[in-house]
Amino acid sequence: MKIYLDTSSINRIFDDQSQPRIYLESSAMITILAMIENKAFSLVSSEVLLYENSRNPFEERRIFVSSVLARAKVVQTINPTLLSRAQRIESSYAIAGLDALHLACSEKLKCEYFISCDDKIVRRYKGTV
Repeated sequence: MKIYLDTSSINRIFDDQSQPRIYLESSAMITILAMIENKAFSLVSSEVLLYENSRNPFEERRIFVSSVLARAKVVQTINPTLLSRAQRIESSYAIAGLDALHLACSEKLKCEYFISCDDKIVRRYKGTV
C-alpha cells in the first residue's frame, strides 16, 4: 500500500502531547512509521516535502523528517503538469500553495492514502486519494 505523509503528520510527534487529539495522532504516526519500517506500507515522497522540510527552523525535527523521507521508495519531481494539477486543486478545493502541491504529488504517485493532520485539507479535498 502506497502512502504519502505530509509534513504536518510527520512532525506531529513533536507537538504538545498533553492535548488528547495530538497524543492520539502522534500514536497513530508512530504505528504508521513502524509499518513503513516493517514494509507493510510503501512510503513515497516528493520534492515538495524535501523543500518544506529544508525550511524547518528546528534542527531536531528537520533531521527526523529527513530520516523518515529517506525510507521513501519514490520521490516525485515537480514538473509543469504537476504544477497545473496543483493549480486546479487550489481553485477546486480552496487548498493553497504547498498543500495543493502535496496533493498533486500524491495523486500522480497513485497513492492509496494521503495522511495529514491539517483539518483544512481533510475537510476540503475530495479528490482521488
